[in-house]
Amino acid sequence: MSILPDLPFSDPVRLNQIPGGVTRRLEPDAAARGRIARALDLASLDAFVAEMTLKPVAEGWRLTGRITAGAVQTCGLSLEPLPVEIDSTFSITLSEAVETESEEIVITVEDDSPDLIEDGRIDLGQYAVEQLALRLDPFPRKPGAEFVQPPEPAEISPFAVLRALHSKDTPEQG
Repeated sequence: MSILPDLPFSDPVRLNQIPGGVTRRLEPDAAARGRIARALDLASLDAFVAEMTLKPVAEGWRLTGRITAGAVQTCGLSLEPLPVEIDSTFSITLSEAVETESEEIVITVEDDSPDLIEDGRIDLGQYAVEQLALRLDPFPRKPGAEFVQPPEPAEISPFAVLRALHSKDTPEQG
């Protein structure tokens, strides 16, 4: 039984098998795009391509690439489909995890430290999905969509409900 949740898309590489680096073009099939869409709360993910290069550098490894995607998000106000086109490049520095005696992990907001490589492998598919997620609008809204506050009820007392019932039961005089 795995403790980690199933990844929507995975393409692991072992660093000892690619000493000089590797270049890959990842293009998930329809089933994988469906899993990615569900994981990222998308209405659909019609196209997704990640072109990635992993090279050794002085700091460890550098993962660079470009992602392109055609997706449909849902407008947070109108719940209408909102088509999204993404074409973006990225660069990530990675370094081998170093064993420390301290179990304390310090994280700062301005943390520019490299991503850690664990077990000598990197999952290119996971990085591709992560880069897609970072480029999606977390609060998608169609142009012109506005939130309109519903009017507050006039009276919120049980006596107001009784008055309304009483006025329906009494015949109109006229």
